[in-house]
Amino acid sequence: MTRHGLSKATGLAAALAASAGFLSPAMAQGWEPQKPVTFLIPAGAGGGADQMARFVQGVVQKHNLMKQPLIVINKGGGAGAEGFIEMKSSANDPHKIIITLSNLFTTPLGTGSPFNWKDMKPVSMLALDQFVLWVNAESPYKTAKDYIDAVKAGDDRQFKMGGTGSKQEDQIVTAALELQTGGKKFTYVPYSGGGTVAVQLVGKHVDSSVNNPIEAVAQWRAGQLRPLCIFDGKRSTYTGKVTATEAWGDIPTCKESGLPVEYQMLRGIFTTKNAKPEQVAYYVDLFKKVMATPDWQEFMEKGAFNQTTMSGPDYEKWVAAAEAQHLELMKNAGFLAKTQ
Repeated sequence: MTRHGLSKATGLAAALAASAGFLSPAMAQGWEPQKPVTFLIPAGAGGGADQMARFVQGVVQKHNLMKQPLIVINKGGGAGAEGFIEMKSSANDPHKIIITLSNLFTTPLGTGSPFNWKDMKPVSMLALDQFVLWVNAESPYKTAKDYIDAVKAGDDRQFKMGGTGSKQEDQIVTAALELQTGGKKFTYVPYSGGGTVAVQLVGKHVDSSVNNPIEAVAQWRAGQLRPLCIFDGKRSTYTGKVTATEAWGDIPTCKESGLPVEYQMLRGIFTTKNAKPEQVAYYVDLFKKVMATPDWQEFMEKGAFNQTTMSGPDYEKWVAAAEAQHLELMKNAGFLAKTQ
């Protein structure tokens, strides 16, 4: 996935500049929510999107960034289609926003759900989320090569890969890994969210996962899970210790480990399709303020996020390109719905 890297310092400085002393178009024109704003999560509880949305809700409340309440609701049915269809049907209500992950693309492509990202209005990209290959800390595999060699030597579908949903990001990454296993496939076991996936791996109900960092960091810190490689072109820039001895930056890239697989996931915000420019601008300004807080910077490091942010035409172009990329990835993996 194309990476538009921003350093922590650059991202923070830009956010501070944007929020300090300048009236946004929304403020200048005076629009602000007149009732509570519904913040939808098209995924289950405990996963990366859920954690980020609820964190944002806490930051908004802590710093009094909105006069109206921000109400977070999970709508994860149908691989997130439940949340997306609600946004589509609420086209004229600017009091709804949604946090998106890559099921923004994978759900309509994989299920044929009558939805497309163009049924909403892009607000802001908050970050890009990483993927890490995890195993149980008690497993014998110390490196990604160790694990993939074991998969190659085992029976077809002997090894179980836990992931969030079917024909979504985790299974796309799994399909890409299978191209490196000499024809051996994983038994892919779908769960409702990344939090559940981490628990299942701790319990040894699966052999591995490709969870986002934020979804497994607690188990890594507790010595229950072991990261083998990160699916990025470069190592993480975060050097603060997560465990007693390791930082995110100590995890090798999968490419370093002989697995030329890269994938990152959108963490972005959309509002309803017919929102007016001043209403979109209000939300752009709101999230700039969120991203300017020390709380946000701590959250970014905790989850090893790539702090790429954008809004406006740049964000819309990025989303369009990502949709085309996912179409190609899912076509190659055989994940497209028959209607595609």
